[in-house]
Amino acid sequence: MLMNLGSSYLRQFERTGNLGDIAESISLKTRAVDLTPEGHTDLPGWLMNLGNSYLRQFERTGNLGDVAESISLKTRAVDLTPGGHADLPSRLMNLGNSYLCQFERTGNLGDVAESISLNTRAVDLTPEGHAHLPAMLMNLGNSYLCQFERTGNLGDVAESISLKTRAVDLTPEGHTDLPGWLMNLGNSYLCQFEQTGNLGDIAESISLKTRAVDLTPGGHADLPSRLMNLGNSYLCQFEQTGNLGDVAESISLNTRAVDLTPEGHAHLPGRLANLGASYFCRFHRTGNLLDINEAVSVQFRAVHLTPAGHADRPSRLSNLGICFSSRFELTHDASDLSQAISAHTKSVDLTPSPHPYLPTSLNNLASSLQCRFKHSGDLGDVTDVIALRTRTVGLAPEGHPLLPRWLAGLGIAYMQRFSRTSDSNDVTEGIYNLDQAARLTPEMHASLPSICNALASAWYQYYLSSGDRGHLYAAISNSKSAALCSSGHPEDRLQGARWWARCLIINTEKLLAVESFTAFETAMNLLALVAGLEETVQHRYARIEEYGGLPVEAAAIAITLDALQSALEWLEQGRCLVWGQQSRLRTPLDELRAHNESLANRVMEVSRLLEGLGSSRQHSSTDKSMAGKVTLEEKALEHTRLASEWDQVLEHVRRIPGFESFLRPLRCAAILQHLPRSGPVIVLNVHDLRCDAIVLRAGSDELQHVPLPNFTLDKAKHYRRMLGVQLRCHGLRDQGLGEKPEQGTGRAGRLYRNKVRDNLAVNAILESLWEEVVKPILSVLGLSKGDKDMIHLFPRIWWCPTGPLSFLPLHAAGVYRGEGAEGISDYAVSSYTPTVTALTQRVKNDIPIDERVSGLFLTCQPEVPRVGAIHGTKAEVRDIHKEAIALGVRSLSLEGDAVPPEKCLQQMEEYSSIHLACHGFQDTSDPLRSRFLFHKGRLHLNAIMQKNLPNADLAYLSACQTSTGQETLADEVVHLAAGMLAAGYRRVVSTMWEIDDGHASQVARDFYQYLWKHRPEGSGSRFDGSLSAYALHYATQELRGRLDNADASLLAWMPFVHYGY
Repeated sequence: MLMNLGSSYLRQFERTGNLGDIAESISLKTRAVDLTPEGHTDLPGWLMNLGNSYLRQFERTGNLGDVAESISLKTRAVDLTPGGHADLPSRLMNLGNSYLCQFERTGNLGDVAESISLNTRAVDLTPEGHAHLPAMLMNLGNSYLCQFERTGNLGDVAESISLKTRAVDLTPEGHTDLPGWLMNLGNSYLCQFEQTGNLGDIAESISLKTRAVDLTPGGHADLPSRLMNLGNSYLCQFEQTGNLGDVAESISLNTRAVDLTPEGHAHLPGRLANLGASYFCRFHRTGNLLDINEAVSVQFRAVHLTPAGHADRPSRLSNLGICFSSRFELTHDASDLSQAISAHTKSVDLTPSPHPYLPTSLNNLASSLQCRFKHSGDLGDVTDVIALRTRTVGLAPEGHPLLPRWLAGLGIAYMQRFSRTSDSNDVTEGIYNLDQAARLTPEMHASLPSICNALASAWYQYYLSSGDRGHLYAAISNSKSAALCSSGHPEDRLQGARWWARCLIINTEKLLAVESFTAFETAMNLLALVAGLEETVQHRYARIEEYGGLPVEAAAIAITLDALQSALEWLEQGRCLVWGQQSRLRTPLDELRAHNESLANRVMEVSRLLEGLGSSRQHSSTDKSMAGKVTLEEKALEHTRLASEWDQVLEHVRRIPGFESFLRPLRCAAILQHLPRSGPVIVLNVHDLRCDAIVLRAGSDELQHVPLPNFTLDKAKHYRRMLGVQLRCHGLRDQGLGEKPEQGTGRAGRLYRNKVRDNLAVNAILESLWEEVVKPILSVLGLSKGDKDMIHLFPRIWWCPTGPLSFLPLHAAGVYRGEGAEGISDYAVSSYTPTVTALTQRVKNDIPIDERVSGLFLTCQPEVPRVGAIHGTKAEVRDIHKEAIALGVRSLSLEGDAVPPEKCLQQMEEYSSIHLACHGFQDTSDPLRSRFLFHKGRLHLNAIMQKNLPNADLAYLSACQTSTGQETLADEVVHLAAGMLAAGYRRVVSTMWEIDDGHASQVARDFYQYLWKHRPEGSGSRFDGSLSAYALHYATQELRGRLDNADASLLAWMPFVHYGY
């Protein structure tokens, strides 16, 4: 009775984790043993039972006295069991398990050797066909696995897999133990994968654990732990491949595990810790603040629920500290770093020596101090880091799977101190430890690219100090190795490719300079992978921001190497990356549909779902409940699964003859197809190394190179700053520089301040752009001045600028003072295009618009709350609408409250062209939240982008700063005008900065007057915006003619720009 009651308390303890329950279990069982006389047949069993309770108490407290008592009791039980007794094998196995638990606490190889010996005896004593043989084999396999984790000997994990496979094979389908055995075997494959990086091992682990979960009925007590276990395998696969689908799966599984675990359950803290680790890993890949906040919250709860004295408390404190450190790196909130150091210090203090976890705990404390050193520069911190990491490495047994990372951390710490002290011993130690880390890392391991990058950086630092070109060559070699790794995160490999390329640029040897082409080619191929479709659009922009200058840098090198075609291809491939992704999701599928209709329909369906999820998930409301989090993670998982399916669908299509290049980045020959015949496209590349124009002409396969030796990146930045200053001096807001909206009377919402004295700065900017950029290009083009009364005969020019040149008014470049006054408007009609492909797609698809939707929808929003009234828009819209109706053009005009944003979106589907006369706002913190301001809400860019408008023609944005863009994303061209192009409009009229209400209305009237005057005969009710570039040229020149050439006057007509065809 006492023994049975003690066993009941043990079961209760296993559910609650309450130490009072396990103490009562031990007390009752001890009394039972004490009351059992020597020689009694039940005594060995009672001893074994009491030993199990001591073992469970040890697992909870980590007290070595408990596991020693467990071993002593079980040893006595085995000694009292005669040879040949039916229970001897199970008792040997049970004793082996206690030795194994002691080994996991002490790391003493003698303990695991004893466990293997006892479990081997148990297997040998168990006949073939015995019901307990699979359990014996499984326990022996676990012992070999633990020995492998200590020694790194692959023979041990191979033996573990062999024994466990035999156990699974001996277990019939439907047996209650089969799911557990499958899970156990999956863990051995996982451990082998962590050592070798062999993706076949992790795939097998996931397959076995998935089968285990599938065989576990809903409501089973072990289901949460098995879900968690499967989630861990997906997380490990993610760490190797960087595939966000894997970490989303891990979060989803761990969230379910937590959701199924009741409050107060002993295993809840451990499951929370695993969920927190998954969130942290996704944050590490995406940089999403929501993920690190969730990781901190979940890990904090795991620590809070782990009682003092619990064996796992040190590791959970350490996990929490890692999350705090990482959030500090993102937010620079000093309290996060303080809490990180505090958590890691407690973890170290609570971890006894010796203990297998102590090296990890020390390493994590070192990482938080290293983080503080990076921000404080206190040499004492980095010296402490070196001491802690040296101790970590010293405690790590040979073959430990984390040893390469710890060596790398030590090497990086030495290099950080070297950067401050220039001590040659530090650089020697730094490179030595990093080199050892690289040598010990398996070829397929996910961390190899990052370690090679750190080693490359160390050699480069040494080169800067020594001037020894051998050190530079070592930097090149290691960064190249990082870039060309076949595994690891794409971002680590991209960083390696960038290092490789830049180190090669430094080298003046012709042979290595040519190699830089290969380096940049590798980088460009990796760029799209760091901002893939599995992420929301906002997060893609965040990733691109870090690598924004890469395409123009690559193009500059290609031009230097006379590889103009590659320069163009890389600019098209790497600039406007997100717009390009959105465009590919909307690719017409007529040819594919003719070949395989069902496949074309699947491409269309997946693309539609992906586009919607990419724009909508980032603005989903946050549900704090666990059930809500399950739903949100299911959405995230659906997103990543769709992204994976998209890749698979594309691969399927590309296997079809004739579709090999389906939706791949275009080669030069394909880019040059469908160029407009009415004028050239000028691609302008602006970089520190050089500035150039590439001229593209319809009907020519040749690219024309125009060097711009008198223009520089610094000049572009300077002119940009000068223009910003002048805009502010004249009371005009420039949101591209991050200014906030205020009340006002201009169409951006700001009161005009008193204008400063005209100092001709704007004239100077336009003259410099003329002399240094535009005039040299016109000279090569051979254009002559046109007759201002015959502008319909002017050629057109499409400007495709990069970097800060994207924010400068090339269309207004010219000399506006003195007798020799001239400018680009005397020679051609200017338009802009985000990329060449954005233009050629419109030329290719310039088919007649469906007569049923051809027409003009106009709306004004003159009195938006909390911003200045723009009363002139009422008359503007009414006059244009009145003229349209008089000419028989299909037109609808709605004002103010009559058209909320959702109704405007509906009219955009029903009318081919739209005229928006309202305030506009560029959101520099979240480009896709840029918006038009309506009386009854906001019309956001991401809502427009989600519309697919096949009949869209002209969007006239009589609103301010609709083509301002965001300076940190200059080459992504993120603004309202580009968003309208992405939504399907063929041409867009917009403004670069704030416009005066009166001027805006007059320009709009003149614009439409030109279109009405040049309307083709027989147009009927149709509206045609194809002459919109000429109409805008006419309207702005009319305004210019009414003004002088003072800076204030130039700023009045210059902001009007034309995008598209």
